[in-house]
Amino acid sequence: MSDFFGTLTRRADANARRAVEVYARELPEWSTIAASDREQPAPLDFAVLLRRRSVELASHDQPFTDDDLAVIASVGHARGRAGVSLDSARRVLGLHTTLMMQEMHEAAGDAELDELLRMLTWLGQQGTSAQDSYIRGFLDGQRHFLPDTEQVQQLAAALLGGDPAAELALQLNMPAASHYTVTVVRIADPDFRPAPATRAEILRILIDTDRVPMSWNDRQEFVVLLPAVDQDQRRALRLVAAFAESVGRPCAVGATTASVSALPGALSLARNISQAAPVERVPRRVTTIADVFVELGATRLPEVDHWLHQVAHGLSQGPDLVATLDAYYRHDMNRKAAADHLYVHPRTLDYRLRRTRELTGIDPATTHGVRTLSATVTRILSNG
Repeated sequence: MSDFFGTLTRRADANARRAVEVYARELPEWSTIAASDREQPAPLDFAVLLRRRSVELASHDQPFTDDDLAVIASVGHARGRAGVSLDSARRVLGLHTTLMMQEMHEAAGDAELDELLRMLTWLGQQGTSAQDSYIRGFLDGQRHFLPDTEQVQQLAAALLGGDPAAELALQLNMPAASHYTVTVVRIADPDFRPAPATRAEILRILIDTDRVPMSWNDRQEFVVLLPAVDQDQRRALRLVAAFAESVGRPCAVGATTASVSALPGALSLARNISQAAPVERVPRRVTTIADVFVELGATRLPEVDHWLHQVAHGLSQGPDLVATLDAYYRHDMNRKAAADHLYVHPRTLDYRLRRTRELTGIDPATTHGVRTLSATVTRILSNG
């Protein structure tokens, strides 16, 4: 064994102690729960074992054996069973890799470049299989204490953080996708405070209805992730309508599609869209940026927002003008279709359009009218 590998072996105990101290400092949850499990090697013992075994195998260009991976998986299983969160489990793996790199740098001298490169190559090849074994064991351990609803929300959280979480998706029997449509349902009632048991039961029913990643961690925001290969909005509408019916509160729905790596930004955009989307007792539409890009832009300019508020005040002076304009524009200004939707005579519709022109000075049937009044109506409806 070269001096490089010998140095790593001699320093294994000290490096392991430093690693455990880092884990305890950075991840208090991991430290507390892992230390309480008497059936598995203590964190320090496992850290020493992993380092010594890694050096031994790397020095002979040998991979982890099935027995090695089984030991790693068993430790992961114990951590999962003990209640360590998936986020902590992933972070401890990241810290382990960072610390191993630091330890190799400290052990390397000018004469050990070949050995250092060999160790780096080995770590790149074997680190993935070791981490996969740990996570598989961890997820299997979680099944013994974490409810299915919590595991589904955990998957949603991982995806929304940009992590593909393929192992967890597989564990939950949910096909992984490269792109998802993030749908945010905003509950338009600031006083809504469902009991935790109620939220868990609603989630359980929805997951049984359509087994896709979803989350309801914020009491006023429900999030669903649908694989983007399914562009049928009816699937999303069925879920959000069932959710709205379950909570018994008016809701607004916003959605956008992105790759897994871009999902953190997609969540923010979908949330903004839901703020501009119309509030409905039972959602009849999934609003996208194409529907409200004017309104989203207007909210960034106080002067424009103030002007739209003035137009909205004018509409409030007439009978059912907001509902009339909403139907009129959603039916592409087809008078008969809009009147049928409203259950009124076309002449009644004409009267309301004339009244709109009188109160606002804007003709609803002109290009200017479409741009201004449709934005105003959407603004009004988004506020419930």
